[in-house]
Amino acid sequence: MTDQGISQTGRRRTSLFRELLSDTPAAIGAALIVLIVVLTLFAPLIAPFDPADQNLTARLAPPVWIDGGSWQHVLGTDSLGRDVLSRILHGGQVTLLIGLCTTVIALAIGVVIGLWAGYCGGRADSILMRIVDIQVSFPGILLILLIVGVIGPGMMTMIIVLSVTNWMVYARLVRSTVMSLRQTPYVEAAELVGCRPARVIFVHILPNLIPPLLTLSILEFTNIVLAEAAVSFLGFGVQPPAISWGLDVATGRDYLFIAWWLVAFPGIAIALTVLSVNLFANWVRVTTDPQERERRFARDLAARQRRGLSS
Repeated sequence: MTDQGISQTGRRRTSLFRELLSDTPAAIGAALIVLIVVLTLFAPLIAPFDPADQNLTARLAPPVWIDGGSWQHVLGTDSLGRDVLSRILHGGQVTLLIGLCTTVIALAIGVVIGLWAGYCGGRADSILMRIVDIQVSFPGILLILLIVGVIGPGMMTMIIVLSVTNWMVYARLVRSTVMSLRQTPYVEAAELVGCRPARVIFVHILPNLIPPLLTLSILEFTNIVLAEAAVSFLGFGVQPPAISWGLDVATGRDYLFIAWWLVAFPGIAIALTVLSVNLFANWVRVTTDPQERERRFARDLAARQRRGLSS
């Protein structure tokens, strides 16, 4: 890469960073995402205790700001005397790993099937879309519980099951986008000059799918985090001695009225993760969509003109 190309890439990154900072909700969301990722990634170094260490003499200790709490256990302890803060930090690793792996696998499956159905059309399109319709019509949570009940619970099972039950949304988006792009002049020109289908798909069609797929995958990540929490809460997800936020909520529900922090803090961690990702996804959607960028530029220009007239 030439020096000019490097400088253009640097200016583009700087411009994106400035746009992110100008959008306060998105900046807050991005900051929270970075904070959550850093805390969970370095949990073994940050957590004050091993999440599996039990101390029955300190069981159900309240958070530090409540009478009976101590700085030794800032967020209190659970029914076995395990430190809640340490469990949240380590549990985030499992929850975020399930969300990330599931999103990548479901995205890959959905993109391949959507490209095949949208570009080939005909009988292949009809068969694949009927499979999508059948799977979408089946209750998602019931399908998850059915598969987990047959295979058995666990982290790998959760990744497989959630991937199998979430690829359809990507396939539908890719198929509809590919069918519309096939009618564009540059794709028709590429086909007329003899480009192979693989080149047409990967060079002329797939780059146009990146912006919508990026936004959709970010939003679907939050749905997967919520689904993992729900399935683990029902007892069909992550199993002890593994830790996840959903599992911590499930284990604390029996003590809800005497030790609310066992449910509140893992629930807050889930809520903050989902909220921050959604805030960031809204900015990504606007930034990667040329039409949305034009509308935002027009609104900002009109606002500056109104401020200039008022002054």
